[in-house]
Amino acid sequence: MPGRKHDSKHSIGDELDEWFVPHPEVKIELESICRLHSISPEELFYKWESYSMKMGQERTNQDVPTVREFKKDLQETVEREARNRSHMRSADKRGLYNTPRNSAKVEDVFGMIDGVTPAQQASSAGNKRKSTFETTSVPKFSKAHATSSPSDGRCLPSRADQDGLHSITFAERQTPGQVIETLNGHLNVHEPPIAPHPEPRVKLTANTDLKKFRYRPMAMRLSEASEVLDDRIDEFQSLVQAHHGLEDSAFGNAAAQGTNEIIAVGRIASDTSEGKLNAASMVLEMARRTGAGLRIPLKVESASYQFFPGQIVAVRGINASGEYFSVTEILDIPLLAPAASQPLTLEALNERLGVDEADNHNIPSKALNVLVASGPYTADDNVTFEPLHALCQKAEETCADMLILIGPLFDSEHPLLASGDFDLPEDPSNEPDRATLADAFRTLIAKPLQALAQAIPSITIVVIPSIRDLMNKHVSWPQDNLPGKKLGLPKQAKMVSNPVTVSINEVVVAISAQDILYELRREEVVVGKPKESNMLARLPRHLIQQRHFFPLYPPVDRTLLPKTGTEEGIATGTPIDVSYLKLGEWLEARPDMLIQPSALPQFAKVVENVLVVNPGPLSKRKGAGTYAQLTVYPRKLTEEERSKDALIGHRLFERARVDVVRI
Repeated sequence: MPGRKHDSKHSIGDELDEWFVPHPEVKIELESICRLHSISPEELFYKWESYSMKMGQERTNQDVPTVREFKKDLQETVEREARNRSHMRSADKRGLYNTPRNSAKVEDVFGMIDGVTPAQQASSAGNKRKSTFETTSVPKFSKAHATSSPSDGRCLPSRADQDGLHSITFAERQTPGQVIETLNGHLNVHEPPIAPHPEPRVKLTANTDLKKFRYRPMAMRLSEASEVLDDRIDEFQSLVQAHHGLEDSAFGNAAAQGTNEIIAVGRIASDTSEGKLNAASMVLEMARRTGAGLRIPLKVESASYQFFPGQIVAVRGINASGEYFSVTEILDIPLLAPAASQPLTLEALNERLGVDEADNHNIPSKALNVLVASGPYTADDNVTFEPLHALCQKAEETCADMLILIGPLFDSEHPLLASGDFDLPEDPSNEPDRATLADAFRTLIAKPLQALAQAIPSITIVVIPSIRDLMNKHVSWPQDNLPGKKLGLPKQAKMVSNPVTVSINEVVVAISAQDILYELRREEVVVGKPKESNMLARLPRHLIQQRHFFPLYPPVDRTLLPKTGTEEGIATGTPIDVSYLKLGEWLEARPDMLIQPSALPQFAKVVENVLVVNPGPLSKRKGAGTYAQLTVYPRKLTEEERSKDALIGHRLFERARVDVVRI
């Protein structure tokens, strides 16, 4: 458990190998940190992840100098928190309701409202925060009132600024264009044509009913939520029964005492609402139809297993004492069938790419060029959105067929956007003193996308929102799409829901903006040696097995997620509308590709024949981020496949190259 003390240096070293895989010299430093602060290697790993996101990938390599800087930062954080606690105790002793003393230098009576801000004092003009855009008269957002006059140019200092951390400017970023990771490197990267294609080469089809996402949020009924949770258990029981060829009599209530061995299907849960799930606190929650909704502690005799809260499992065992269910076997959950198409459909789509039956299907210029990026799209200390401009420039240079932008675009966890106190560049369409967030979006985000669409008219842009997006009134997950026309996006931009499953030609792609991988990493219980030792491959397998974009329930408490750069510092978390959880299910087929942005290290892997891609954020809080470039070659049909009138698997994992690139 996090925070537990270790009795021996050997046990700390073993756990460090599991979480970090460090160099021997680095391992010594990490062991020193664990002993100094009395924390476990697991908790140290979470602190390292938070530090990595704060400093940027370029400055957080696991070497001795970086680990020592991390150690120093951790020590400063502990000391700062101790000082804050001391100040709070002193304030309690002095009295919280004493009359505050007047400020010594108050010259502008009418500006006093702007000065009433925590930890913000009046300053001279030379000390005011200035925008990157040098303008004399610009629309100014103010936290006080949407239509108030421009303030004096002060901005709330970000949490990172208060911590004394300084970002690297985008122009000074290290190794732009460096390829961090490549999958299927034997395939060549797409070769851009001399001129843009006259017609779009991508046929985009939504496999999700987008109208169902237009539900009214914050109107959940407990009865509806409980039925959704129950139905999911019943559906999995039917799947397990059909897959393993079991009779109805083989299933039973795990909470009922008995001497016969039964199979129970239920949801993994914890017996306490606080703390992380572990082997001692693990219970099985039954459906009302089969187990009256009761919970029973689980005692798993298997040598190894990987469980997390909300996971639907099928277990074989016995409840002889009535106090716990002893598990002797964990049954496999069947996977969805892979996505497939008719031969005639594949041939027609190949012709769309300019490929005939007799042509060589491995010509790089014939392959699809897809760029994938996820938010945030600008660093915490500015709203210039330079990474987004650089991405659009890359899409133009390579004549991208598709650009997939995953939220947040206008991030509610961005300190300047959250405070509402920032400058906009001059724009005739923006009326001074009356600029809204929609105006800011059109100026900062829609304009570079419009320029890209004008340069590459054949491009297709897919925009997936996030619950952190300020421009989406739909605040719960699953989430409705952004209002495209209101935000001034080009006609090439297609607004879809979060999550969504789409077909890019024949390729079935599942996309979700919610970071389920990070939350699964925090809540997963791993006992023994797992079948898949690689964490980044094991976590997506849970989604594939559970047939859901967000199988974790309940979500992680947002106070336990990485701190944000806002004044509050608390993450948005995952506000789930349980009544509509079914909108996050994979219903018909296993997707060819899963795009799942996460705060975990960026990667591209093949899991259960599904190409899983985490492009990483395009911009970190204090530095540039990464994006993914996909080169998708046409599906070549054999003579045998053409002769058969049957569905043919797409096998994307064999014909797609993925490069994770620094912006």
